[in-house]
Amino acid sequence: MTQTAADSPARRQRAQIKERTLRTDQWWRYPLVTFIIFTAFLVYATWAIFDMDYFVSPYHAPFASPCLATSCPEEARLFGLAPFGDWYTWPPGILILGLPAGFRFTCYYYRKAYYRGFWLSPPACAVGEPHRKYTGESRFPLILQNVHRYFFYAAIVIGLILAYDAVLALVHKPGGLGTWILIANAILINLYTLSCHSCRHITAGRLTHFSRHPVRYKAWTVVSKLNAKHQELALVSMFSVMGADLYVRLVAKGIISFPFA
Repeated sequence: MTQTAADSPARRQRAQIKERTLRTDQWWRYPLVTFIIFTAFLVYATWAIFDMDYFVSPYHAPFASPCLATSCPEEARLFGLAPFGDWYTWPPGILILGLPAGFRFTCYYYRKAYYRGFWLSPPACAVGEPHRKYTGESRFPLILQNVHRYFFYAAIVIGLILAYDAVLALVHKPGGLGTWILIANAILINLYTLSCHSCRHITAGRLTHFSRHPVRYKAWTVVSKLNAKHQELALVSMFSVMGADLYVRLVAKGIISFPFA
């Protein structure tokens, strides 16, 4: 068989470029901003876990909800229950924050963000990464990303609990600024959760005949529209949950104290 120019060894070799990238735009801004924002969020979350000013009736800080031990204020306990009893005396955030955190850390959008901002794999499109070998998510610890669907189920429960907290605040203090902050946060958290790729797949992603499942198909179309905004909802809900949590703690500490708090 006659060898063509396209099949020649010279054509099959990659171009040898010494530069890391030929891009001339400020491609480094996205990974840098991502690194700063996510680091700030992690620092705040770490502080919030150990801060004990997480409840002031009727407001419950999202990073400490639900509260499941007798060491929690009675009004702060979920449905008034304390299934963990007296033995658990650590801050409630240590017990439950791993669920929403696991959901976010394994989220498809967040993977892209922190792979670029922290792992630099790659830091941007058409920019070489510093790692010599790429194994993707086929090895430990990144293979653990595949448990995302199970964290999604837990995130649904947490989202419903935050919505319940917001409803309680609305019942007991309908004119409070904190009430509407908690309501806005609950809406954004649940929209972010429902916009998840796993939710879209679970809803009707495996169906081969939509016409036979009209209800699931309708739900799938709604989730698909939300999924198109998954990146925006991921970022906005991250700021909303941190802002709502900080607001409640500032009120609990007496730093914010005005008639509409």
